[in-house]
Amino acid sequence: MLKQLSKFTKGYRGYTVITPLLVMLEVSMEVTLPFIMSKIIDNGINGSGGTPYVVKMGLIMVAMAMFSLITGGFAGRTCSVAAVGFSTNLRNGLFSKVQDFSFSNTDKFTTAGLVTRLTTDVNNVQMAYMMLLRMLVRSPMMLICATAFAMRINFKLSIVFLVAIPVLGGAILTLGVIAYPRFIKMLKKYDLLNESVQENLAGIRVVKTFVRENHETEKFRQASDNLRKMHISAEKSLIKLMPIMMLVVYACILSVLYIGGGFITKGAMTTGELTSFLSYNMQILMSLLMLGFIFVMVVMSRASVSRVTEVLNEEIEITDDEANPSLTVKDGSIVFEKVNFAYAKDCENYVLKDVNLEIDSGQTVGIIGGTGASKTTLVQLIPRLYDATCGNVMVAGHNVKDYKLDVLRGAIGMVLQKNELFSGTIKENLKWGNNDATDKEIEDACKVACAYDFVINFPNKFDTVLEQGAVNISGGQKQRLSIARALLKKPKIMILDDSTSAVDTATDASIRKELKHNLKGMTTIIIAQRIASVIDADKIVVMDNGKIVAMGMHDQLLKTSKIYQEVYFSQTNTEVENV
Repeated sequence: MLKQLSKFTKGYRGYTVITPLLVMLEVSMEVTLPFIMSKIIDNGINGSGGTPYVVKMGLIMVAMAMFSLITGGFAGRTCSVAAVGFSTNLRNGLFSKVQDFSFSNTDKFTTAGLVTRLTTDVNNVQMAYMMLLRMLVRSPMMLICATAFAMRINFKLSIVFLVAIPVLGGAILTLGVIAYPRFIKMLKKYDLLNESVQENLAGIRVVKTFVRENHETEKFRQASDNLRKMHISAEKSLIKLMPIMMLVVYACILSVLYIGGGFITKGAMTTGELTSFLSYNMQILMSLLMLGFIFVMVVMSRASVSRVTEVLNEEIEITDDEANPSLTVKDGSIVFEKVNFAYAKDCENYVLKDVNLEIDSGQTVGIIGGTGASKTTLVQLIPRLYDATCGNVMVAGHNVKDYKLDVLRGAIGMVLQKNELFSGTIKENLKWGNNDATDKEIEDACKVACAYDFVINFPNKFDTVLEQGAVNISGGQKQRLSIARALLKKPKIMILDDSTSAVDTATDASIRKELKHNLKGMTTIIIAQRIASVIDADKIVVMDNGKIVAMGMHDQLLKTSKIYQEVYFSQTNTEVENV
């Protein structure tokens, strides 16, 4: 796990190395100061050294303290740079990995869960990295050095620490084992909280339309309260650590004072030695406290690390490692050969069953069927958004798995059911289809998609800024811009997945007419609910429950397919006898 994360330190390894070195210098000065203090007391104040000795050693202490302060300050800066750089690389790595996810990979993680991993979990890992970089060096070094000095002053008195250290170590380990699973549950509550926020903000207009603000507020309050309870449950197991630590600290101080006082009265120890021993006692116990805090942070971050590495270790289900890099899509012909598909790998509950379909290059094919007929799932196999569980999907005479993904998807224009436009200008959104598109090409694509007229009526025309989610334009306008964006790819295959549902029938007909007239030779697949959208297609496919139940042209299906008849008659109010 740590080895996997270590690659994200690239570019900041110099800071990672120098921080512990600076910390070592800082600690070396700190643990020497009590020893010099004992000399000042014994030799300067109580001895024959007098004021000159006190001044001399005092100046040395000041110089060492200043050096410790400077190195500590630099260590803090280098540590921060290393930790922030590491978290930036990690966050970028996670985001890059998510971009490579197939739809099936994305289905395993909720959107809110991925957001939590990219934010809260990465922040926890960053804090742990920062503490490990400084405290994990500082605390053990101070513990060892201070113990060595204390044993040098009085070995018998240092036995106190041999009792204290196992007590603290056992308490830390026991409480950490109890706390870890609770922190895992707590982070899952964060996922639910983020999911509630995301869902509410995405559907805020629906919330306001149905006057459900109070309901959503209560829903969020419950999610927040559940997170609070789980946070308290996780923290409860760790807050017990502090009183145990403080009990050990004060017990050690009392023991040192009691035993050390006896040594002084017997002449076995000087006042300066006891003073410095008390200082070392505090350094030792504080280093143990810091180790305890590190352990708490490690426990919290361990849960986050496991969630982060879960994303990094996710096996990408759709890759093109075995594809032919020289293979290009020559035409728009498509063949489905005995295709079955299930969303779960180990599931035989197929949503597509024994699909056989041939589409010639340049044909216009319509697909209709009821909700849940798996029309969208079928076309998503063409650009390999999913892979067929069984059977083959062929494009231009080759299995889709033989193409590099960017080559295959570059030859396919797809307008999904949910049209996504991004923050930015209309022109910037359209150039997703072709970043090098000229203004004329953009205008021509918009004309084909019947988007040109409404765009030029905006004050800023193609430079009109779309807000997040393109909420400042209508659903129909979003659909037409999405079609124009796909057309700019100049694809061999165009897939329109119910992409004109928000436009009127006249505009729908106009778009189909423009597509047929201006883009001859391009294979067009139209998924639609309206018969009028596919009535002129070269071939109409009727689907039901994941199967192709009928296929043919409009007139043929109207005579032979009961499902097609029902859809047609319900939309045209025509009786069977009149056809």
